Amino acid sequence: MILYALRILRDQPFRLGFTVGGIALCIVLILFLAAVYRGVREGSIDYIRANEADLWVLQGSATNILRGSSILLQAHGSVLENVEGVETVAPVFFLLSSVTIGERASTVYLTGFESRTGLGGPPRLAGGRIASGEGEIVLDRSFARKFGLVLEDTVRIRNQTLRVVGLSEGTNMFVIQYAFVTLEQARNLAGYPGLVTCFLVRLKDPADCERVRADVREDFEDLEVFTHDEFLANNIREMESGFLPLLLVLALLGAVVLTIILSLILSMNILERRNDFAVLKALGSPRRTLRVIVMAQAFILGWAGSLAGFVAIGPLAGVVETLAPEVSTRIEMTMLGATFGSTGLMNLLSSWITLRRIRSVYPLEVFR
Repeated sequence: MILYALRILRDQPFRLGFTVGGIALCIVLILFLAAVYRGVREGSIDYIRANEADLWVLQGSATNILRGSSILLQAHGSVLENVEGVETVAPVFFLLSSVTIGERASTVYLTGFESRTGLGGPPRLAGGRIASGEGEIVLDRSFARKFGLVLEDTVRIRNQTLRVVGLSEGTNMFVIQYAFVTLEQARNLAGYPGLVTCFLVRLKDPADCERVRADVREDFEDLEVFTHDEFLANNIREMESGFLPLLLVLALLGAVVLTIILSLILSMNILERRNDFAVLKALGSPRRTLRVIVMAQAFILGWAGSLAGFVAIGPLAGVVETLAPEVSTRIEMTMLGATFGSTGLMNLLSSWITLRRIRSVYPLEVFR
């Protein structure tokens, strides 16, 4: 029966090619959206994951740094340093800032940190070094590629000229990228020398985490204190709530289109070979045989399109990232496996929809 299904498909080579191509495009769309989601997810939280502090201290009611705001004073840090069990308190200052590159301008998530401790700095460097003095900046690598910037080039923020001394990785949040300067530089650019967004706290003994957190909350009722895992989870939840629903809707549309394409092609094959199916029924072929023929066509088309999509997604993602460096994609084997399995479910659904047409074929049609 599988060979007969292959023969039906081979009889219309152009239709076969267009169908496999259409399915491949749907698979590419689904994979690309999943790869973008993975890239955005990792790019959004790599910074937090890499700066692994025992505690993150923010203003009361603030739970994340992606879409929340927190304003603290440097004086908070001085008190935190005196809490028993605290080893290091690193202030970090975040500021949405407009960067001017020649005649063009863009926005970065400017991050001021203390180079002395390294906490709050870039997760990884793709080149150069971290900013350690006035007039220096580390840019996200994709941001630099987008604007054709290399090490030792200069950019302007407000009225200050900053020299690019490093390029970072894991700092691309798709819609905006991190940039890093010293804490004092960030405060000067903002015009508020005593402000801090949050404090990253390292303890002498991580086992004292709950006790220190309770002590900090007792001293400062207006502060929020999170463990590293809690803060990471907060930011993941915030990112998914704003970005994931859109990607899910688009991926669902791609799945619907794929199912419709398969159903239409299978229905056309049944209509064109209606007499053949009538003969099979007249000869007493069991219903299972007819179902296998239809399902075999669906799985051959669906999985052929999937394999074509798997082959195409890598080069396509490379082209997109070349044309738009801020679009970061991450393709993983689990993603390919999930897509392949989902295609199988869509094949079954298309078969079920199409099998209803088989019931309308009657054996007596052979004698018309």
